[in-house]
Amino acid sequence: MSDSLISSAYSQALEVIASVEPRIAEATRQELADQRGSLKLIASENYASPAVLMTMGTWFSDKYAEGTVGHRFYAGCQNVDTVESLAAEHARELFGAPYAYVQPHSGIDANLVAFWSILANRVESPYLQKLQAKNVNELTEADWESLRHELGNQRLLGMSLDAGGHLTHGFRPNISGKMFHQQQYGTDPATGLLDYDAVAAKAREFKPLILVAGYSAYPRRVDFAKMREIADEVGAVLMVDMAHFAGLVAGKVFTGDENPVPHAHVVTTTTHKSLRGPRGGMVLAQEEFAADVDRGCPMVLGGPLSHVMAAKAVALAEARTTEFQAYAQKVADNAKSLAEGFLSRGAHLVTGGTDNHLVLLDVSSFGLTGRQAESALLDAGVVTNRNSVPADPNGAWYTSGVRLGTPALTTRGFGHDEFDTVAELIVDVLSNTEAGTTKAGEPSKASYVLGDGVADRVTKRSAEMLDKHPLYPGLVLG
Repeated sequence: MSDSLISSAYSQALEVIASVEPRIAEATRQELADQRGSLKLIASENYASPAVLMTMGTWFSDKYAEGTVGHRFYAGCQNVDTVESLAAEHARELFGAPYAYVQPHSGIDANLVAFWSILANRVESPYLQKLQAKNVNELTEADWESLRHELGNQRLLGMSLDAGGHLTHGFRPNISGKMFHQQQYGTDPATGLLDYDAVAAKAREFKPLILVAGYSAYPRRVDFAKMREIADEVGAVLMVDMAHFAGLVAGKVFTGDENPVPHAHVVTTTTHKSLRGPRGGMVLAQEEFAADVDRGCPMVLGGPLSHVMAAKAVALAEARTTEFQAYAQKVADNAKSLAEGFLSRGAHLVTGGTDNHLVLLDVSSFGLTGRQAESALLDAGVVTNRNSVPADPNGAWYTSGVRLGTPALTTRGFGHDEFDTVAELIVDVLSNTEAGTTKAGEPSKASYVLGDGVADRVTKRSAEMLDKHPLYPGLVLG
């Protein structure tokens, strides 16, 4: 697609938007400018291609299509059937999965579909059998109460939030922590690494129905064959949330025992992050769970977003190319370069490094909380997010860490030298930031003081790199 065609398409689109609400058009222009002018290091963000972005802005947005392919609750969904079928086909082929469900609107939706599908598949209940047989009218209020009790008291074992797990892996304030009788496994206090023997011992003691693997802030690879062995030993279903590293699986960076798809019963993911698609979710499953996952709508979901499913199909088609495989390898290589850049400058990393797409920087050695570090870095044009570290004394709000990911800047073309410089700039900012105080003069976990001239110095050096690797090169808005 030519640069002039892309520029013309977006310029005209913004003109149409401005004719109705010019402030939205201006905010859209400003967002592009902000993204072009900042170092985006949020591990869960990326840059989708113009083809993916344009696919979301079509009249598929106007369709309701509750149900599944060929079995909709609305008429006139033949084109939605085509879109959903193509997205699922690309997902199956890309990941080597027997079954793919592309309707979830987000990662948490995908996890909810997976949880309820596993419950429906594995909980032995005469009330549930009637419900699945659509004999709903045969269930009395007492039956419903018994069913709620049975489904609401199943056990889930997931990775703790401060060890690198996700909110939806059983964190108590999240719905997953309320749905299940849950416990969590952590990492080795000395190394920050997963201790599979400890996970196995916990599973033997707790005997969960669902063992959740995967992470959002664990900077290492996982042996999913071992996790499946643990699940099988205790009769659990292995569910893997690969939302963060799906692009590394798709790009063949994670293979063998590091690829969750052959080992897990159910795999969930988002379609953005390292996969570089639209904001959305997806479920991959073995055949025994396919029928239950297929009931995601109306079990958990409402009407699927047809325009986003179309964009998923485009992104998944892009991910099936050798170019994407090269990109995925660069994401992992660049993460190592970033980690080495920090370590060479005396910074402390959780687990001492990385072998995936992210780095978890412990900022307590700088005398800062994660919130202070995140804010100071943003002042200097470096976009990150604060994150808990194992046994974090500052909790999940202020935190002691900052999470950094390489997918977005790798998309822009950054390589080893640039990521080494990124580490240098971040250390420069944090070394020249001091914790602030409250109005009462007490130490503050939120306020900070950034040294004079630091933000300008870092922004100037960042701009030199960003100018060499423009975002959406050739896209000029009229």
